[in-house]
Amino acid sequence: MANYCEVCGKGKMSGNNVSFSMRHSRRTWKPNIRKVKVVIDGTPRRMNVCTRCLRSDKVKRAL
Repeated sequence: MANYCEVCGKGKMSGNNVSFSMRHSRRTWKPNIRKVKVVIDGTPRRMNVCTRCLRSDKVKRAL
């Protein structure tokens, strides 16, 4: 599955895991991406969309 949302462009972020002893190791955060059918210009299409865009009705789902 893709690592970015095709609606808002949200993608993978990176940062540090910080342990109790303050050691730093690299880690990544991935967005919650779903492959859904959406209606764009009257035609249904499959897109990779993050759940934040689905909840906030930035796209219209095809039924």
